[in-house]
Amino acid sequence: MPPLPLRLSALLLALCLSACDDSPRFTKAEPGEARSGGSATVRKTDQNSFSLPSANLPPSRRVDFSVGNSFFRNPWVIAPSTTTARDGLGPLFNTNACQGCHIKDGRGHPPTPDAANAVSMLVRLSIPDAPAYANVIEQLGVVPEPVYGGQFQDMAVPGVTPEGKVRVDYTPVPVRFKDGTEVELRKPSLNITQLGYGPMHPDTRFSARVAPPMIGLGLLEAIPDEAILANAEAQAKDKNGIAGRPNRVWDDVQQKTVLGRFGWKAGQPNLNQQNVHAFSGDMGLTTSLKPVDDCTDAQTACKQAPNGTGPDGEPEVSDNILRLVLFYSRNLAVPARRDVSTPQVLAGKTLFFQAGCQSCHTPKYTTAANAAEPELANQVIRPYSDLLLHDMGDGLADNRTEFHASGRDWRTPPLWGIGLTQAVSGHTQFLHDGRARNLLEAVLWHGGEAQAAQQQVLSFNAEQRAALLAFLNSL
Repeated sequence: MPPLPLRLSALLLALCLSACDDSPRFTKAEPGEARSGGSATVRKTDQNSFSLPSANLPPSRRVDFSVGNSFFRNPWVIAPSTTTARDGLGPLFNTNACQGCHIKDGRGHPPTPDAANAVSMLVRLSIPDAPAYANVIEQLGVVPEPVYGGQFQDMAVPGVTPEGKVRVDYTPVPVRFKDGTEVELRKPSLNITQLGYGPMHPDTRFSARVAPPMIGLGLLEAIPDEAILANAEAQAKDKNGIAGRPNRVWDDVQQKTVLGRFGWKAGQPNLNQQNVHAFSGDMGLTTSLKPVDDCTDAQTACKQAPNGTGPDGEPEVSDNILRLVLFYSRNLAVPARRDVSTPQVLAGKTLFFQAGCQSCHTPKYTTAANAAEPELANQVIRPYSDLLLHDMGDGLADNRTEFHASGRDWRTPPLWGIGLTQAVSGHTQFLHDGRARNLLEAVLWHGGEAQAAQQQVLSFNAEQRAALLAFLNSL
């Protein structure tokens, strides 16, 4: 328990908030609040806390989790190889293993100045939409760059030229709090060099994206569509400047447009399709849903390179391996929160609500009774996301549309586990491109619909800022 002066100070902070504000005051933790993933929550909070199976997963089902983990963690190799279950890497790729981007199942980061490859940050490519590409837009959500495709791949197998190199430079952006404290943000500038296949389309749009954490994805998948759509309806009725919208995306299996919920712009409808597209784009691996290597017509060496397809045309990632990786990614548990009852964290939670952050970062849901895995069904979870698209302003805009997402739109990312980023990933770089070096910088980059919340935070004094960060780090 914190010493008495700290407890009294935090309590006074919570009580002395603006009297005209009608946001809730939190003086104690809610029942079950520490268990962010419901009964699936795990208690371990160290460097491996993002890599554990759901706490309620029975031993009889943990074998599939472990096998799925091995295919997620271990590298794929170049074909042909005696390792037939793991060959077929490339010809063009960003990494040779899922863990290469999602290190310890955690958060990726932008490349350092001396990095040979971007690895855990990729770059999406597209050109402006046009009526001639209507069918492509319906199914892919974008018009890929004609020569380099929809994803820039900076690595390749021998005999194939990589697409180029990625580096990020930064420009300082000063921001001042009401009390005079100044914080220096950094604005990224993406540089693509050493293009391997000639110039890009002159109107190419770029979107740098770091790998998000893997925890709780099965629980997010188990949130009923109706609950997500209800968020949008409630925000529209409030008319307070927050107007989240669902993305509508193509489902490869159902061959129709459905609700999107995964990816930085909610561009994927479910975990299996997210995994399939990652195998294809990130590692150049074929599946039954994407049976052709990710090569454009201009990349002839890529098209002609050996692959790991089986003698009867089986894809490089078999349906069984895909099933095991899906089971693994669905059942990566959410760690328990820490310090939920301390006065400082409770004061920070009050400030979080006072600033209106919960308008987008919806705290709580109950998962569906018919969830894909029984352990994930009927769970009260606290991801702190509405899974909707929001206009985040010019500062965070990538100017690249994706299905119904505009160039200023981003899906609200879940906040659960965010306080363990340093322990798991060894850094605290946040937002879609990793530009924020800590949580305070991440908050200060909020604009657009979140401008009012950002301005509230800028009015907080040092003690209030510390309380807000203590709450966020408890998640």
